[in-house]
Amino acid sequence: MLSKKNRADKKTVEKIFKEGNILDTPNLTFRFVLTNNQNTPCISFITPKNITKLAVKRNLLRRRGYDALEEHINKFPTRLSGVFIFKKIQEDISIIENEIKTILYKIN
Repeated sequence: MLSKKNRADKKTVEKIFKEGNILDTPNLTFRFVLTNNQNTPCISFITPKNITKLAVKRNLLRRRGYDALEEHINKFPTRLSGVFIFKKIQEDISIIENEIKTILYKIN
């Protein structure tokens, strides 16, 4: 699990949805903005209710996303604030990790 300082807070997420750029992969959408006042990237995962109704499954997807992101968080630009949004249920962490690498490649 990512530390609290590396996760986006509610105000940042609202700003991302208003002003952010979008990158898509088959299972994830990444919305992001570049800010001026951060030392570390802030990235969160969101699983909408239309993906799965059960909170247990939504939380499981978010935790798997954070586990896949943990080793790649230092490769993101330091001023980046972003949100990964799940498009569908993906149980395989390696697929999530490959999509994170793809998005990271597109950003850099």
